Amino acid sequence: MVATTHNHQRTASPGMGARIQASPLHPTPLIQIPHCILGSQGAILEVHTQDNLTTVVLQEPGYPTPPPMPPMMPPTIPSDVLSSGDGFAARGSGWDSVSVRHAFIRKVYLVLASQLMVTTAIVSVFTFVEPVGKYVRDNPALYWVSYAVYFITHIVLVCCTGPRRKHPWNLILLLLFTLALSYMTGTIASFYDTKVVFLAMAITAVVCICVTVFCFQTKVDFTKCQGLFCVLGIVVFVTGLISAIVLSFKYVLWLHMLYAALGTIVFTLFLAYHTQLLIGNRKYSISEDEYVFAALSLYVDIIQIFIFLLQIIGAARK
Repeated sequence: MVATTHNHQRTASPGMGARIQASPLHPTPLIQIPHCILGSQGAILEVHTQDNLTTVVLQEPGYPTPPPMPPMMPPTIPSDVLSSGDGFAARGSGWDSVSVRHAFIRKVYLVLASQLMVTTAIVSVFTFVEPVGKYVRDNPALYWVSYAVYFITHIVLVCCTGPRRKHPWNLILLLLFTLALSYMTGTIASFYDTKVVFLAMAITAVVCICVTVFCFQTKVDFTKCQGLFCVLGIVVFVTGLISAIVLSFKYVLWLHMLYAALGTIVFTLFLAYHTQLLIGNRKYSISEDEYVFAALSLYVDIIQIFIFLLQIIGAARK
């Protein structure tokens, strides 16, 4: 490690670390910084040479270093796995008329589009406005507060039929849920390069469009496989829980990528399943009173796909 001459002095420089200045008595100083000066967290930030004066800017011990990896989204269990009994929104496929179903589909996609616009705006601000991104990265407590809001509102909207169907409380709860999940998504995205975020958004959009077109055209009925989707939801939740525990002690790339790949596949299948519940003409469909549940389910699927793709692409570009 290169640094100062025979006579060197250490001076403090606010906000930049310690400076080691070489004596100008020697024309070509050969410099070596002892490890004790660097400290356990020390690192060379800058080296300047002018008029036989060499200045080395060191990082002071204890100076905060960038986080080693972005935070993972805490394990999320799909909405249908949480729902059970009389509160479950998926019922037989009977509808009063085609016009009622079309109106219901338009209403759900309007709510979903509003949610995605809010999320896109927050992710964009956290990604492009560096002071905002730095603030959310430096304050993880806000991330966990938003997770608490997300968890509580998710449980209430999925498990409680009354609040989910009663206007305007259902929309208020859905707004809180959307803001909380958007904040979490924006915080995670702020750890990644802008190109990675753009690429993950683009791939997510392509996946969603392809899945939606497929569900409208195919004769395959995913709604018949409720038991399978329940098992898949539990598997991805348990895998995420194990991954979160292991990665909190030591980062294991293959485990992180395995969980991200599994999550991407499972939530893509859930997107197809929830889309068929929405459009009807299958064994099961969502009641026309459950537009909040339908929008919430699709929204969670899309956001989870985006976050998992973000982790995969981000790791691949390192």
